[in-house]
Amino acid sequence: MAPPLPDDVAGATLTIGAPLAGWLSGLEEVADPVFAQRMLGDGVAIDPTGDCLYAPCDGEVTVLQPSGHAITVLAADGAEILMHIGLDTVALKGVGFSPCVQVGDRVRKGDPLIRFDLDAVVCGAPSAATPVVLLETPGYTLARARADGLVEAGETIFTLHPAAAGAAEVKAASGGETVERTVVVPLAHGIHARPAARVRDALFGFSAEVTLAKAGRSASARSPVGLLTLGIGFGDEIVVAAQGSDAAEAVAALAALIESGMGEKGHAPAPAQVTAVAAAPALTVLPADGKLPGVTAAPGLSVGHARRFKLAEIEVDPAGTGVAEEQARFDAARATLAERLEREARHAHGAQRAIVEAHRALLDDAGLLGGAAAAIRGGASAGHGWREAIRPQADALRASGNGRMAERADDLLDLERRLLLVLAGREDTPLTLPPETILLAEDLLPSQLMALDRAHVVGICVERGGPTSHVAILAASMGLPTLVALGPVLRQVEEGTALILDAGLAHLHVAPDGDALGAARQTVAERQARRTAAKAAADKTCHMADGTRIEVFANLGSVADAELAMANGAEGSGLLRTEFLFLDRDTAPSVAEQTADYQAIADVLAGRPLIVRLLDIGGDKPAPYLPIPAEENPALGLRGIRVGFAHPQLLEDQIRAILSVKPLGQCRIMVPMIAGVDELRRVRAVLERVQADFDVDQIVELGVMVETPAAAVTADLLAAEADFLSIGTNDLTQYALAMDRGNAAVAGAIDGLHPSVLRMIAETARGASRHGRWTGVCGGLASDPLAVPILVGLGVTELSATPAIVPEIKALVSSLTLEAARAHAAAALTCATAAEVRALAREFTA
Repeated sequence: MAPPLPDDVAGATLTIGAPLAGWLSGLEEVADPVFAQRMLGDGVAIDPTGDCLYAPCDGEVTVLQPSGHAITVLAADGAEILMHIGLDTVALKGVGFSPCVQVGDRVRKGDPLIRFDLDAVVCGAPSAATPVVLLETPGYTLARARADGLVEAGETIFTLHPAAAGAAEVKAASGGETVERTVVVPLAHGIHARPAARVRDALFGFSAEVTLAKAGRSASARSPVGLLTLGIGFGDEIVVAAQGSDAAEAVAALAALIESGMGEKGHAPAPAQVTAVAAAPALTVLPADGKLPGVTAAPGLSVGHARRFKLAEIEVDPAGTGVAEEQARFDAARATLAERLEREARHAHGAQRAIVEAHRALLDDAGLLGGAAAAIRGGASAGHGWREAIRPQADALRASGNGRMAERADDLLDLERRLLLVLAGREDTPLTLPPETILLAEDLLPSQLMALDRAHVVGICVERGGPTSHVAILAASMGLPTLVALGPVLRQVEEGTALILDAGLAHLHVAPDGDALGAARQTVAERQARRTAAKAAADKTCHMADGTRIEVFANLGSVADAELAMANGAEGSGLLRTEFLFLDRDTAPSVAEQTADYQAIADVLAGRPLIVRLLDIGGDKPAPYLPIPAEENPALGLRGIRVGFAHPQLLEDQIRAILSVKPLGQCRIMVPMIAGVDELRRVRAVLERVQADFDVDQIVELGVMVETPAAAVTADLLAAEADFLSIGTNDLTQYALAMDRGNAAVAGAIDGLHPSVLRMIAETARGASRHGRWTGVCGGLASDPLAVPILVGLGVTELSATPAIVPEIKALVSSLTLEAARAHAAAALTCATAAEVRALAREFTA
């Protein structure tokens, strides 16, 4: 690492040297519109002849892409220089790149930054041209120092001159003094989308202009998109600054919110390994065996033919016809799109609804709207102004070095496209594709995926993307096998080629022989036959092969979930998550609001049991109107029923709403995060007091959610006073193994089939049976076909699974006998590890 730098002189001219040797040219020569159209900023490009990227000036490394192909250096007065080795080199997954520095390192001009394999870049990327760009910086203008031609590393390629006096002035003349406060971010995952939205919401009622700044870069605190581009992570030191009459109050409120952790205070996620190779190695030619590796976004197997899709760019006239007219066109188009998104959200459910609602929220982003308005005032058309507001933000997310943030760029580009189509008076027409299409694309946007003809498209393969993108989440919710991050080699697959897409094994088999095709088609047919048979029998009452009754319920979070559960033969709901009513709002829902929502779900279930879990927030699910003090370990703090005890009116109102659902008794009440009988008694007292107001004698069942080891080992004591026990295996697993499922460093080792967890489930069932109470499972294990026979063998008589998998679970249970399940469970309890249990389970279900 270089020694500390001397203080920079504000306003001085900076000289920027060539970071590598090669052929110098203008950005307009780069075969990528993001650089050629200077969407990120002005600069030059160098086609390299060397294999090392050097620091172009003194400064600090602020961004280093995890794959090592791009880096940003912060020079004096906030001037940031981005260097991007080759085009589309992110697809190389870090192969051939060896960073010499880390984020935060101070460097001198000429210090090595990244060593790279030039041959790998030339062979594996569309172009080795390396843009060197001054990211948008108000305080400087750029001037080329030499013409196109050969350049040696270190030669001056452009200079940065200070802008005219006052051009970069921060304070308004009449705005008063700027109030600042430095804050260390305690959020385990940094300021991502949800905390960014809460930061914005916290400023309602304040008139001050507030910004957050990190490493010399700042963004409006009222713009969630702008905050995402800062890439604020756990432990980062940021500056909260405000200017205006209530600046001090705004800074104090915002700093307090951030320092509270917003329910996400904890340990930093495991650091990404910059030089690590991703699951899908970069290839330049199709492999000899025809099996092209990718990253699984949605599992499954499909057989079909390659059909290529390329997203056409929407042409936009850059010049406007007048500020008032263009702003009016923009406002009208935005209102139309908002109405469409709201309509789509009403008719969607699950992941689709969540993503549509996220797009609707982005449409109100103050930073995007302000950017579009400024461009329109500068003479741009409505469409061009929107594009100028969106693209830099999307590019900044992709350049943030954070994989999840980069995947959110697609949401911005989707929003851009949809508004441009409204302005043009058009709508995206659904793709007309032949049957058995496996769609190949450079990338897909969420709205395009939702518009696909599911009857004809049997799989998706994408060059780019990631397993946590919204496209991946949507594909999984649609049951559509999908691979992402296959790289540019996917372009070598010819239209119409026969394909086997095995997303479970994470590869695309190109042009397989007849035997492989036949075997794959047979497997697909067998799986489909099993699904069809299970769906056909799903409306039958579930019994084991020997006649033993096992109830198969569904976990719900909305009316749409209830409708899907009924279509799949669920016999009731073993878990209604009521958090959907309480989160993402400024005040708690009223009794009337809660009653209406619970009644709507109960009506869909048509008299079938509905087990309503009392509010389970805190920890990873904070509510802004219920301030929870900063906690060293939120998973062990104020959450679950403890929040209800801390806010007794909230608890009483929810019980009152549940008792208002007709018919009385259809709803059963389940208490989350119980640790002892005393807590159950406190809830029972509230229930009896509220029930007395209704003047009814009918008993409303009150059960316990077993999520803590304390509840599991005292199940017999709880069952003496509870009407039923239901095991939440997700939390029980993390507490039994002492592993935080929100901590990336250990989450991968969490497995509900660990012997310790299975023994707690067995103890729970034994304790319940002593008092004639039934035991259910409403956690993730109830949806795992490998786990179900073991659960039944341990004494579980009710399984509450995800709605889509209910038919499969019912079919599986109907094939079992209680004697075989008990013997299998007993064998599982003797295993030493979760891996041994899973191996045993695979043999049992084979």
